[in-house]
Amino acid sequence: MKELLQDLSIYEKFNFEQAPVAVKFLLTKPDEGIKKLDKSMSLCEMITEARVRNEPFYITKDNESCVGKVALGMVDLEVPVEGGLVGPQFGIYQEARANHALYKHVHMFQRGLVNFVLFSTLGKLTFEPDLLILNTNVEQAEIIIRAMSYSTGDPIESKFTPALGCSWIFIYPFQTGKTNYMITGTTFGAKAKEAFTPGQFLFTIPYQQLPVLTQNLKNMEWYLPSYSDGREKFLKRDEKAFKEAEKAYNDALKLI
Repeated sequence: MKELLQDLSIYEKFNFEQAPVAVKFLLTKPDEGIKKLDKSMSLCEMITEARVRNEPFYITKDNESCVGKVALGMVDLEVPVEGGLVGPQFGIYQEARANHALYKHVHMFQRGLVNFVLFSTLGKLTFEPDLLILNTNVEQAEIIIRAMSYSTGDPIESKFTPALGCSWIFIYPFQTGKTNYMITGTTFGAKAKEAFTPGQFLFTIPYQQLPVLTQNLKNMEWYLPSYSDGREKFLKRDEKAFKEAEKAYNDALKLI
């Protein structure tokens, strides 16, 4: 397991109310010295558990008490569940056909590829993470969303389903290389189990995007004057910016 080489200290600047949590998926057992979790809970709850313990730990399939172990590919999906017989009982889906359609969209690991999942808060992180998970307020979220697009111009997307939210937190970002986010309290299992404080932004940054996002946070201005100047001052700034852009364009045309 590769030791941490990236400088992720920029995330400490946010002063998050809840510590960022790093995740790593492993085929083989983690390094000696990291303890196995001593209880069973759902995969989404382990994010908060990592914060409470503030010491790295790993899990196996017997630690996961919900469908997270299915998304992780640790066990097979049971036929009654895949057939959609569970969701309608809780009012998540109208009937079995809608619940069954869920499994065409969610992301899962191939069976047996992940046997261990390692968790650590950012402050105790010693390994290169596969995912970095952030719980933020709206002001912090604005900075992160802007950083996601700052050097690339790429659009920002949020993808999730009412059920199996853990798939979109853990598996989807890793497999697609796309940062994903959702609002806590909008997925069934996590809400029912009170896994997160409702109304927060929950971001999952995969390893493919982490270097870019981290560098953008280091380079860009976090608190834009336009957000604190007030409407009238912003409109004057906007007008001035447009005129300067128009002048630059016209000056360029003269050189053609």
